[in-house]
This record gives sequence, structure tokens and C-alpha cells, in this order.
Amino acid sequence: MTLNYDLNAEYILEDERVLLRPLQESDYDNLLPFALNEPDTWKYSYLSARGEDGMRRYIKDALDNRATGKEYAFIVFDKQTQSYAGSTRFYDILPAWQTVQLGYTWYGQKYRGTGLNKHCKYLMLQFAFDDLNALRVEFRADARNKHSIAAMKSIGCTPEGILRNNMPLQEGGRRDSIVLSVLKHEWEGRVKQLIKSKMAY
Repeated sequence: MTLNYDLNAEYILEDERVLLRPLQESDYDNLLPFALNEPDTWKYSYLSARGEDGMRRYIKDALDNRATGKEYAFIVFDKQTQSYAGSTRFYDILPAWQTVQLGYTWYGQKYRGTGLNKHCKYLMLQFAFDDLNALRVEFRADARNKHSIAAMKSIGCTPEGILRNNMPLQEGGRRDSIVLSVLKHEWEGRVKQLIKSKMAY
């Protein structure tokens, strides 16, 4: 078996709190304010969207990688505030292995800690396991990014270990990356209900 993944499909993930739709070139204007006013958003990111040029590169990279089947990026719309909140994506999509990674996730400052992220993660995990038929969803983060790691653990991700010195940093040097995951039987057995119980409406 393989993933039920079509890179040309226009996937829409939605509940009463959030809407995720495919990232488009025209979303530059929707996301530019974050790039100009909240540069620390990408402190721990390999791919930064700081500044006008940074956001252009960020969107171009996402669209180029979608075209090759490697990634599928979404823009996040918060229904509660009726505004765009950030972006997230599936990447390292391996249909034959039935695995994907979930990451490149960021939100503007006012959206953090509001429950928005749990809605996004629920929709993406549900889509990965129930629609794409994934057997494993992997997450990675800079091992220093305690906030992000805590958020992943809070939705039921299992830490697997540290990849030492595995990625370059934009400011120079290299980072250690923590690897976490959710497996299909874990999603069905506990993770789905765990996230549901924590979702704020």
C-alpha cells in the first residue's frame, strides 16, 4: 500500500475554529505583516520568512516543493478572529513508506496559546491517518526549542531521540534536532481523544 496522496489536489482541512487551505503565491500579502513585524517567529527555523524577501523565498520554496511532491503547505485562517494566523505543512512525503513529516509550523504572536494549534494538529493528523492512510507522522524541532517540544508532547507525540548536529542554522553553526512521532495505532487508540479533550472552542 501507499499514501492516498495527490499533489495536485486542493485539500481543505476545516472545523469550527480553523481553516487550512493550500498556500498560494497570492498569500504573500496575507503573511507579510508577520515577516515584517515578528521576525523572532523563525528563531529556531531552518527556513526563515523574515522580511519581504524572506517571505517571498518562503512561499516560493513551499510551492516549488509541492510541485515535486515533496511537500504540501497550508495557510492557517483563524475563524475566531477572522484573520490569517500563520502556516504549516506536510513535508518529506514518502508515499511508498506511508510516512509524512508535519512541521514548518508557525503562528503570529497573538494566536499562540489560544488553542488554535491543537485544532490545526488534530485536522492534520486526522487527514494524514484517516484520509492519506499514513502509518507514521513524524515531527522534528530544534532541541533547544522547549516551547515547541512541550506543545508536541502535549498532543501525544512520543519522543524518539536526538539527531546530533544534523542541520545548519541560518545564523551559522548547526543544531541538534529532536525527533517525535505518532503512529497510526496510537492515533486511533489515544492521541485522537487526547487532542479532542484539550481543544478550546
